[in-house]
Order: sequence, then structure tokens, then C-alpha cells
Amino acid sequence: MKYMLIMRTTAEALEASKDLDFEAIINAMGAYNESMVTAGVLIGGDGLSDAKEGFVVDFSGETPTVTDGPYGEVHELFNGFWIVQVASKEEALEWAKRAPLGAGSKLEVRRITDESDFADFADNEFIQKEKEWRG
Repeated sequence: MKYMLIMRTTAEALEASKDLDFEAIINAMGAYNESMVTAGVLIGGDGLSDAKEGFVVDFSGETPTVTDGPYGEVHELFNGFWIVQVASKEEALEWAKRAPLGAGSKLEVRRITDESDFADFADNEFIQKEKEWRG
């Protein structure tokens, strides 16, 4: 099973992190990543740049509208993710608990769908193409 561990933080926690030793944060994150690589569970992951560099595409109207960051209505910011391959939800939870995140941060853990989630549509043209694309 694949799970995505999505780092979320509040603007206040992000501001407070500016007073932390950045090299210590890099070292803690690196050690966490290394432990997942050593365990053979890490498939991928990346940090996300400052929200000010992003934008939101809103599909609630007839045509999509675009809003540049920062996002005043958002109370939590996504600032990175990991994708892990584990045997169970409980194992994903155990890895999530080890993440070196500070106060005010949260880690949302979501299972990534696989072909078993679409078994009732196995004959669908695009389900078949997905299998080919993913090899």
C-alpha cells in the first residue's frame, strides 16, 4: 500500500520556525529520510516552496479563476510530502509519528489509490491505459 504523508503547518508555526537552526532542521529531515530509505519504504517526496510562489485554480464558477498566493482564507499551508510503500495503515502511522516536525505542524496521511480501487471498471479504456502508462 502506498501512503502520502502531507506536511501541513500554520502560518504562525512557519513564522516561528524562522528562529530555528535551519541546518538542524535539514539534519533532522535528512535522518528521517535516511531511516525510510534504509527501511525500504520511501518512494518519493519533496518540500514545497513558499506559498507566495503558488496559485490556486478555482473551479466553482463557469470558468476557472486563478488566485495568486498567499492565500488569506487558508489556515494551514502544505509544505511538503513523502510517499511511502508500507504493508499497512498502522505502518504508515508509525512512520508519520517519527517525522521531525515542530509544534503547529500536522501530518495528513492518505492512502494512494491503486488499481484495486477501480476493479469494477477494469474494462474501462483509461483504466487500461493507466496500467500501460505505469508499466
